[in-house]
Amino acid sequence: VNESYTTQTCSYCHKISDSSPKGRAGLRIRGWTCAECGTWHDRDINAAKNILAVGLDRLAVGIPSV
Repeated sequence: VNESYTTQTCSYCHKISDSSPKGRAGLRIRGWTCAECGTWHDRDINAAKNILAVGLDRLAVGIPSV
């Protein structure tokens, strides 16, 4: 699973909001609230949920796990 933007994408509404952590400076931001839906996220847990969702979607369409 490509990890790009998994910390910035809201795992609830699937949008990248202005409040999501971005760039090198954003690495210090550990928690953020989505400006689109208001959901609060821990950066690492949010990324894990997004990666899991992509992996499950791939398995559902028959791409084998390695």
